[in-house]
Amino acid sequence: MRVFLAGATGAIGRRLVPMLIAGGHEVTGMTRSPEKAEELRAAGAEPVVTDALDRAAVQAAVREARPEAVIHQLTALPRRIDPRKIERDFALNDRLRSEGTRLLVDAAKAAGARRIIAQSIAFAYATGPPGTVHRESDPLLHDPPKSFRRTADALADLECTVLGADGIVLRYGYFYGPGTSISSSGSMAEDLARRRLPIVGRGTGVWSFIHIDDAARATVAALGHEGGGVYNIVDDAPAPVADWVPALATAVKAPRPLRVPAAIARLVAGQYGVSVMTHAQGASNELAKRELGWQPTYANWREGFQAALG
Repeated sequence: MRVFLAGATGAIGRRLVPMLIAGGHEVTGMTRSPEKAEELRAAGAEPVVTDALDRAAVQAAVREARPEAVIHQLTALPRRIDPRKIERDFALNDRLRSEGTRLLVDAAKAAGARRIIAQSIAFAYATGPPGTVHRESDPLLHDPPKSFRRTADALADLECTVLGADGIVLRYGYFYGPGTSISSSGSMAEDLARRRLPIVGRGTGVWSFIHIDDAARATVAALGHEGGGVYNIVDDAPAPVADWVPALATAVKAPRPLRVPAAIARLVAGQYGVSVMTHAQGASNELAKRELGWQPTYANWREGFQAALG
C-alpha cells in the first residue's frame, strides 16, 4: 500500500516509518524541516518538504505521491508546555488540527486515497461522574477552561472533518517512551528532577497512557480496517495522578514528588494545569482491541515505565 504520512518526523512519525516499511508499504513522509528530509530517506521513506498550511503545496505533494492511504500525524508543540500559557503554546498546533486537517483531507480525496487516519487525543472528554472511564461514544468537552477552548474547538473540527470523509480518528492517550515528554530525557523527567511536577491536591485526576510504539502499532492496524470510526488508543490501566507521578519519578530516578494544594498550584499552573491533575478522567481501549485487532505490548503503564524509561 502507498502511504502518505504527514508529520513523519514527529515523535510517533519516527516510530511509524520503519513499521510501515517493514510491513511492505511504500511511504512518502511529509515534514516541514529540510534538515529532517535525509532522516526520512535514510529510514527508507521518500521525503517531501511542505508547509502543511499551504493549500497548493499540500495538494501537489499528495497528488504526486498517489497514496492509497493518508495518515495525519501533524503536530507543532514546544518541547515543554507551560500550562499557564497553553493558548500561546498550542496556537500553531490548533491551526494544524483545524485548517491543516481540512487541507490534508481535501488533498487526500482529490488524489483518490481510500483511507484517511488522523491523530486526536483521548483526554478531551466531557467530565462525567467520579471514576468514569470514557468510551468513544461519550461527548467531548463542551465547557473547557477558557485557555483550552480554542484547542477543544480545533479537536472537534479535526474529528468532524475526518469522520465526514469516512476516515478513522485515533484518540491517543498520553504518549511515553522515546522522543516524548515522558521519557528518560523528556521535559517531564527534567521537571521531576527539579521537583517541579508535584501531586496537586489529592492527585485524583486520572490519565490514560500509551507507549509510543503501541500507538504506532495501532495506527498500522487501522490501515487494515475498512470504514471509518473513532478509537481510543490507550493502555488497560487508567492511572490516578497520585499513583503515576511517584512511579514516573522512580522510573527516571528523580526525587519523590512534592504535594501541593490545588489553590497554590493554580497560581503556578493556572486553571487548566490544576484541572488535568485533579479532574481528568481515563479512557477505555475495548473498542480498538475488538475492531482493530490490536493489543498494547505494554498493557499497564507501570511495567511500561519500568521497561521503557528505566
